[in-house]
Amino acid sequence: MRVALVLAALLFGLGGFSNARADVSFAPAEPAARSFHVGAISLTALRDARIIVANDGKTFGLGVSTRAVGKVLRAAGAPADPITLSANALLVHTGRRLLLLDTGVGPQHGALLASLKLAGVSPSDVTDVLITHPHPDHVGGLLDAQGRLAFPNATIRMASAAWAWMKQKAPPAMTAAISGHVQTFEPGAKIAHGVVSVSLPGHTPGHVGYEITSGGSRLIDIGDVAHSSIVSLARPRWGIEFDNDQALARQTRLKTLPELASSGEWVFAPHFPFPGVGHIVVAGQGYAWKQGLP
Repeated sequence: MRVALVLAALLFGLGGFSNARADVSFAPAEPAARSFHVGAISLTALRDARIIVANDGKTFGLGVSTRAVGKVLRAAGAPADPITLSANALLVHTGRRLLLLDTGVGPQHGALLASLKLAGVSPSDVTDVLITHPHPDHVGGLLDAQGRLAFPNATIRMASAAWAWMKQKAPPAMTAAISGHVQTFEPGAKIAHGVVSVSLPGHTPGHVGYEITSGGSRLIDIGDVAHSSIVSLARPRWGIEFDNDQALARQTRLKTLPELASSGEWVFAPHFPFPGVGHIVVAGQGYAWKQGLP
């Protein structure tokens, strides 16, 4: 059963998804866990949910015709309407610490905890939760169905600007529940062995990615620099309603995507098709997604 994402957005009040004009909804996803390595570091992609977005001109391709957006989708073999996104999280085992990058949409609609179980991990095993940004599809899983900490032994880490924004926008009960467990940092800070935060501004205040390095291998979690593996890459100049600062988010995409295409670095994109791991490659005047695991 699809549940209106707009209702969750109004509850969280975090911007982006709070545009009640947009036709955006959740759809269930089967739990899944896919493990791989970056150098000596073990990672697991975790499936949480699907997000269904209407091609109605209100979310993707702001100022562009729905026909133009549909043409880009059809050229990639996808339906012109709707646009389907994934909601995925990433588990990183550094040896001493078990890091969870984002927490998905939450227990009512998400499969994150079931996916963790498939990976052989208990919520109490997680030592750190790293937040890319506090939109409800990334922080909704911080609390369980009873409003308690879903990861009771974890330190919740996010950029200081992201936490300041969340305290203004999120329900007071949520911020009160997690506040004693939050530690902030400035973008660029080292978070754990082999894990560094990366400033990726524009989507929300304090939006960051996380770069994981081991030996000669690297992977970056790009957060919400790009949402659709088709539209956001093929037409990176097109605006998306979810971005808080349209101009700055566009600038970040136009800087980040060519860098990743040139370097060949592994990418984890939370909203790309599960497992959300692969490479950004040049395609025509834009870019494309080449999915695969290290």
